[in-house]
Amino acid sequence: MGTNGFSEIIAKAYGTSPLGAIFAPLFLGIIADRFFPSQKVMGFLFLIGAVFLLLIPSTAEAAAEWTGAPDELNPKENLMVWLMLGNMLCYMPTLALGNSIAFTHLDSMSFPKIRVWGTIGWIVAGLAVGFMGWSSNLDIFYIAGATSLILGIYSFSLPNTPAPLKGSPVDFRGLLMVDAISMFKRPAFAVFMICSCLVCIPLAYYYSFTSNYLSSVGFTQAASTMTIGQMSEIFFMLLIPFFFRKLGVKNMILIGMLAWVLRYLLFAFGAEEQVIWMILFGIALHGICYDFFFVTGFMYTDKIAPKSIRSQAQSMLVFFTQGIGLYIGYKVAGDKFSSVVKESDAALNTAMAGIGSQDELSTGEQLAQMFSVNDLSEVDSNILSTAMSKWNEFWIYPAIMAGVIAVIFFAAFWDKISITSDDENSSE
Repeated sequence: MGTNGFSEIIAKAYGTSPLGAIFAPLFLGIIADRFFPSQKVMGFLFLIGAVFLLLIPSTAEAAAEWTGAPDELNPKENLMVWLMLGNMLCYMPTLALGNSIAFTHLDSMSFPKIRVWGTIGWIVAGLAVGFMGWSSNLDIFYIAGATSLILGIYSFSLPNTPAPLKGSPVDFRGLLMVDAISMFKRPAFAVFMICSCLVCIPLAYYYSFTSNYLSSVGFTQAASTMTIGQMSEIFFMLLIPFFFRKLGVKNMILIGMLAWVLRYLLFAFGAEEQVIWMILFGIALHGICYDFFFVTGFMYTDKIAPKSIRSQAQSMLVFFTQGIGLYIGYKVAGDKFSSVVKESDAALNTAMAGIGSQDELSTGEQLAQMFSVNDLSEVDSNILSTAMSKWNEFWIYPAIMAGVIAVIFFAAFWDKISITSDDENSSE
């Protein structure tokens, strides 16, 4: 979006994801859980989402041709954001629906074997975008739309999964997570939830602006490069049971938070001299960043929540982290990008135009672009230095935020619980 002149709406675009997460529990509780089979609801949602996605590229073209005053609001840009919001309102409920279908027809020990293919899907998508050279091309929405269309049709072939609460009255206490909120009476859980929400604010910096950053540093296919993070996620996901036994909940979550601090510091200090190994290492930390923090958080919440409100508790965790926390984070990151990086990064992108253009590449050479970095020696040194120093400043902010929250969590969270036990919760 930054490459195509839509920097102003990056934060708004990414902000549609947490908005979808906030409203998804209401949709699931009122409609999906009570009236229709889960696989049919999921199929229709993916088909509707596909329409929104397929409309975005043409809307972007119209937005680029708009001739209004520079300080005037571009209505087509706003329409792009609304289309993205429409897709996210359709997509976010499918996460819970997919889990519901899987848990209904599989035993719990089989679920990780299925879930890992979601991560593999991220890798395939990133490599495919890089393979076609579309990392900075708005045609990626056609890939997303076509995939959503195929997945929607496929969903109707899944095993029948009746609405779990069919015939039941709407439980507004459950929808509003009233019972789950009572868990805040447990001091350790209150600290965990507050810190989890707050740490998602600096986390949004990575999700929304890493692709811009990689392109500015010289990576030729940012989407493919970022799949390194998903590859590491597979490795650490498989090792989570081992780390639980060795480290426990507090240390797992704390290591996850500190990994975000390290990642941002690597990005910050790797920027000014374009130290590629530091940047690649920062991306590869994604396995620890995501698995140790999010997966551990879901498992901890499941263990301490009473059985009657476990689904409420999980919804509440998603609401505060991927909803409230990330929504605020995208807003903060977008404002920081606009005030610190945007102008210098635009100048750098202009100066980089034409650098690294190549003849037609073989399949192997295209896949190798995951690690391919353009030589920026031809770029004016003043422009390059200014842009990289601004990126350094940009990444320092989330590093400090995540570091402060990690210290608070270390000092205030005291709760030892047996994650490996399938019986009663054991805590101190």
